[in-house]
Amino acid sequence: MLTAHAPILETRTLLWSDEAACAAYAASLAARPALADAYIELHGPLGAGKTTFVRHLLRALGVGGRIKSPTYAVLEPYALPGLVISHFDFYRFSDPHEWADAGFREIFAAPGLKLAEWPEHAAGMLPPPDLRLDIEPLDGDRRRVRVQAGTARGVELLR
Repeated sequence: MLTAHAPILETRTLLWSDEAACAAYAASLAARPALADAYIELHGPLGAGKTTFVRHLLRALGVGGRIKSPTYAVLEPYALPGLVISHFDFYRFSDPHEWADAGFREIFAAPGLKLAEWPEHAAGMLPPPDLRLDIEPLDGDRRRVRVQAGTARGVELLR
C-alpha cells in the first residue's frame, strides 16, 4: 500500500557547529509571527538534539521555569500571553491510534504551536507539518539539520 507524502515546498540545510548555533536558530524562528500556529515535526535518532532544540525555542518564546521532556507524559503544555504551546513526544507509542485515543485531535485542531518529537510513531494520524526538521548528529556537538517546509506557513518560517 502506498501512502501519500506531504509536499515539500522548500528545503534548507543548516550546520549547527555547537549548541549556541542551535539556540541562535531557535531564537530566529521564535521571532517569526507565523510560528504561533505552526506544527513542527522533529526527526532524528536518540540524542540528536530534538529536545534541546525545543528547549531553546521555548526559552526564546519566553517560557520560564523548568522545561521538561514529554517522553513519559507524552505532552507538556505551556501557556504564554496570546500563545499556547504543545510539546509532544510520541516515542513510547506502539500504535498510531494511541494519538486519537489520547484526545490529541482536539489539540491539533485548536490554535497554537505544536512541536512533535518522534512523529513517525503516530504516522497517518498527524496533519502535514508546516516545518520538518531532520537533525543528524555529526562529530562532537555539530549537527546537520535539513529543514523542509510543507505548507505556505512553513515557507514563511523558512524565509
